[in-house]
Amino acid sequence: MTEKLVIIGNGMAPGRMLEHLLEQAPDRYVVTIFNAEPRVNYDRIMLSPVLSGEKAFEEIIIHGDGWYIANGITLYKGHKIVAIDRTAKTVTSDHGVTEPYDKLVIATGSVPFIIPVPGHDLPGVLTYRDLDDVQAMLLAAQSRAKAVVIGGGLLGLEAAAGLNSQGMDVTVLHVTPTLMERQLDPAAGHLLQRAVEQRGIKVITKANTQAITGKGKVEQVELADGTIIPATLVVMAVGIRPNAALAKQAGIAVSRGIVVDGGMRSNDPNIYALGECAEVNGQVYGLVAPLYEMARVAASQLAGNEAAAFVHMDTPTKLKVTGIELFSLGDFAEGEDRQEIVLRDAAAGVYKRLVLRDDRIIGTVLYGETADGAWFNDLKKKQTDISQMRDTLIFGQSYQGGASLDPMAAVAALPDDAEICGCNGICKGKITGAITAKGLTSLDDVRAHTKASASCGSCTGLVEKLMALTIGDKYNPAAVQSMCGCTTLGHDEVRRLIKAKSLKTIPAVMQELEWTTSCGCAKCRPALNYYLVCDWPDEYADDYQSRFINERVHANIQKDGTYSVVPRMWGGVTNAAELRAIADVVDKFDIPMVKVTGGQRIDMLGIRKEDLPAVWADLGQAGFVSGHAYAKGLRTVKTCVGSDWCRFGTQDSTGFGVRIEKFMWGSWTPAKVKMAVSGCPRNCAEATCKDVGVICVDSGYEIHFAGAAGLDIKGTEVLGLVKTEDEALEHIVALTQMYREQGRYLERIYKWAKRIGIAEIKRQIMDDGEKRKAYFDRFVFSQKFAQVDPWSERVSGKDKHEFRPMASVGFAQAAE
Repeated sequence: MTEKLVIIGNGMAPGRMLEHLLEQAPDRYVVTIFNAEPRVNYDRIMLSPVLSGEKAFEEIIIHGDGWYIANGITLYKGHKIVAIDRTAKTVTSDHGVTEPYDKLVIATGSVPFIIPVPGHDLPGVLTYRDLDDVQAMLLAAQSRAKAVVIGGGLLGLEAAAGLNSQGMDVTVLHVTPTLMERQLDPAAGHLLQRAVEQRGIKVITKANTQAITGKGKVEQVELADGTIIPATLVVMAVGIRPNAALAKQAGIAVSRGIVVDGGMRSNDPNIYALGECAEVNGQVYGLVAPLYEMARVAASQLAGNEAAAFVHMDTPTKLKVTGIELFSLGDFAEGEDRQEIVLRDAAAGVYKRLVLRDDRIIGTVLYGETADGAWFNDLKKKQTDISQMRDTLIFGQSYQGGASLDPMAAVAALPDDAEICGCNGICKGKITGAITAKGLTSLDDVRAHTKASASCGSCTGLVEKLMALTIGDKYNPAAVQSMCGCTTLGHDEVRRLIKAKSLKTIPAVMQELEWTTSCGCAKCRPALNYYLVCDWPDEYADDYQSRFINERVHANIQKDGTYSVVPRMWGGVTNAAELRAIADVVDKFDIPMVKVTGGQRIDMLGIRKEDLPAVWADLGQAGFVSGHAYAKGLRTVKTCVGSDWCRFGTQDSTGFGVRIEKFMWGSWTPAKVKMAVSGCPRNCAEATCKDVGVICVDSGYEIHFAGAAGLDIKGTEVLGLVKTEDEALEHIVALTQMYREQGRYLERIYKWAKRIGIAEIKRQIMDDGEKRKAYFDRFVFSQKFAQVDPWSERVSGKDKHEFRPMASVGFAQAAE
């Protein structure tokens, strides 16, 4: 018999708990989640890259809507639980929803500490804990004004770096003499302050905030020594405390946090707590690794394994600020029973300190070079006797044996149980085993199958070395090629940064992303133009000079310098009037070749460039628009006659093909897109080798995608079966929009699908209705600006200089 499991909170810890629980006891519970935030589960430790513009929110989502649907989980977004009735075993939200439970998990996280100084409640004073805080900071950063961050710990420095990258003038106030004093000794803290200041961020230590002042909003911060710092934004990042008020109100035992035993169970045997709100063995935690350990234990307990218990382990601290390498672990306080080994290289900005007791490592501080952090962590965890390597220990694993080794050899020497990913507790053996057993060849594959490098990303370098060691030449990190010689960035990174940094012109992209050339080149300009057209359809003005010649003149250039013109024939359907108009144009302009195309249209070849506007004018009077036969966009929708005429037809394939083409024409895509609709499985329209195809069957519409019939020959993949024409249209449009947003310029759908993964595309388009609808809506919005016939625009005089014949001039005229 299934039980009712209710979870209060939808952060990283309960999300990981559910993953474990679904593996161990997938049918034991009917799960309901109440999330105070109005969104799905996301990776909070990656909020700093979102603030800095290095990532978009969509990239840090852990479980999208489709995941909850696929696993039968009910998620109430924006519902804060206001009461727990332990007698009735129910919870009630602020929206009036009451839900019964058999087992209850409280994962309410933490709340930021607010310094109770005058002015702490003024508009413009923010904390830094969730996406709402980040969005508020990004909004404030648009002013490019002055920000003050109170707190020089992990969160404060990450907030300061993010705001600085958004163009704000940032000052960090820290009450102690050195930054991150809980994680770093004074020497490393000094180096960190120097690195932060080199980024243009002011740092004031021993700063005691006295007041925040302003008339109706933040205007300045006053320190106890009388210093006045102008500010339009103040971010408080001075610590957190467990959010245990709800549990306390319900009579559950609370000390600093919700008191739980080693099995994460509170004093009520039916109520568990985990994450930052929980206090286990007298300790509360804020780093992700122990929270994930709590999640593992709670899942095992809920699955019936009562022996599962939380084990405390020291977790390394790493700063998520690009370009600053920092690693801190364990106890590095001074003491009579301790010795230390220190390496300093002030010029290189390197500092290493190992704290020893009885020839065992008990603390590590690394700044500037952190590659040996995993090895030192392994030695500490196993309490390895280091007496035999003491003389070379500080130089790292590569130097054991008295000489420098290949760094890859040092990684190879790590034991299988050496921890590589501290966030997720993933050891070397699990990573290499998955690579071998599952044939993994990319970093994304390893992240998906093992979760190594999937959280904060600081272990990425180690994971990449393991991949290179395990599969050799099959792993090629350089396979992510730069767009061109103008930048070191690849297409995906450029696309991501265009959105994250709201870059809306080609010069803005080149300036912000540090192009090495002034104007770009023939490789990057067309790509950038497409990405901007796709991402900002209502704001970006298409730069026709960044397009290839065919797209500039809206016709295909031929080997002799003339052009071909292909008018659009919806679904391959025409009539006598249209054919007469084409014949008249052929006669009038003496067009030497007329040919029926494979896409069920008519191609007129041999037209002089200067005649193109006149040809288009005559075709336009007959109702023709451009067929976009030259475009990186939708070209054709090929159809068969379908149920209207064919005795085997199951649906109106012709009508549906016409509907698709009229709905989607004019849209730009990374590469050309060809579609087809066949009225029955006999497939006369050849839908199973197209970019997108539809096979009509008695029960509805079978949607195919990722076919090829050019240089590469490939049959399509089946996306899925839907019942109605409206559903089929929505799925096809959403699929196309997903490709538009994620495809690399000139990458055909079948190559994109292979890179993204067929299963992932099916998950987003077939399984996740909310995401599918969002893709559909974005496409519809973009079509408001895309469905303009370029031929009629040119007939009216736009870009008329493109169609003027070149004048013949003599040498004398040329010299003038």
